[in-house]
Amino acid sequence: MNKKVYIGLGSNLGNKSKNIQNALDFIADIEGVNINKLSSLYLTAPWGRTDQDHFINQVIEIETDLSALKLLYHLQDIEIKLGRQRDGKWGPRIIDLDVLLYGEEIINLEELKVPHPYLLERLFVLIPLAEINSEIQFPDGSKIREVLSRARALKEGNDIIKL
Repeated sequence: MNKKVYIGLGSNLGNKSKNIQNALDFIADIEGVNINKLSSLYLTAPWGRTDQDHFINQVIEIETDLSALKLLYHLQDIEIKLGRQRDGKWGPRIIDLDVLLYGEEIINLEELKVPHPYLLERLFVLIPLAEINSEIQFPDGSKIREVLSRARALKEGNDIIKL
């Protein structure tokens, strides 16, 4: 059975737009994955660790018959192929691929947590997520509009620019 899955893409090293495009090309080549929708690209301030360059972020909607873990392993392989180095939490990266939502499932494994643990706080994924599905409902029953409104109220300044 196919699942609707949302993936966050981010890059803040090198040619950021090309890194995102390269990741999309690799994702499109995964057997059992179809890319349905792509958000616009967004220029965003770093989150968590702010002493680094701005990111370009995007969210995509895919449909897949792959298990959540098998999809995660494919995404991690893509990160490695594109040169990702894991140098500390929230550090600079050539590419970052995160499973944000996997159908309506809640997954709590050591290697994968879905919904993504910081999803409800991160405007850089909430805004593009709302762009591609303004009616999305999270597994806890909350709707994207409510979550986005709360996250915007907590965020000072406007550090997200649609490209």
